[in-house]
Order: sequence, then C-alpha cells, then structure tokens
Amino acid sequence: MEIIGVIIAGIIIGLLGKFVAPGDKDNIPIWLTILCGIGGVIIGWFIYSAFGGTGETDGVDWVRWIVAIITAAVLVMIASTLTGKNKVKT
Repeated sequence: MEIIGVIIAGIIIGLLGKFVAPGDKDNIPIWLTILCGIGGVIIGWFIYSAFGGTGETDGVDWVRWIVAIITAAVLVMIASTLTGKNKVKT
C-alpha cells in the first residue's frame, strides 16, 4: 500500500511542483512530471529527516509536504532543462 500512496502523492506533488516552478514548465510530458513528483516525495522526505523532522504529529505534517513540493519544483526545472524542450524567446 505504501507504493500506491507514494505514486498518488507523487502525482499530486508533481503537479503542484510544476505549478510552483518559475517560468514556462508546460513543455515536459505528464509522465516526467509524475516522476518528478515521486522523486520530490522521496527526496523531500530525506531532506526533511536530515533537518530533524520526525513526522510524528497529531495532524498533517505541512512542513514535510512543503519540502516535497519545493523539491518537486526543483526536479521539474531540472527535467525541463535537461529535456531541451525549453524554447528561449529572443
């Protein structure tokens, strides 16, 4: 069940990361956005844990999800740059 949860969270976080990323990031395919979201969830959890986050709260741990969204946004920007589909307007 955890894998399905990470995939579902990855879809949502990937779309939020794409929305938050600066510039025109609509040029990467949806599957790459989902992969960036899954990476954002997994890498964001490690970053959150490295800075002392435990995830032991009574409710939703908003800090962990914000870190995941920021991480996904960075991954979306990297993916957009690496795919080379980013058109520079001159």
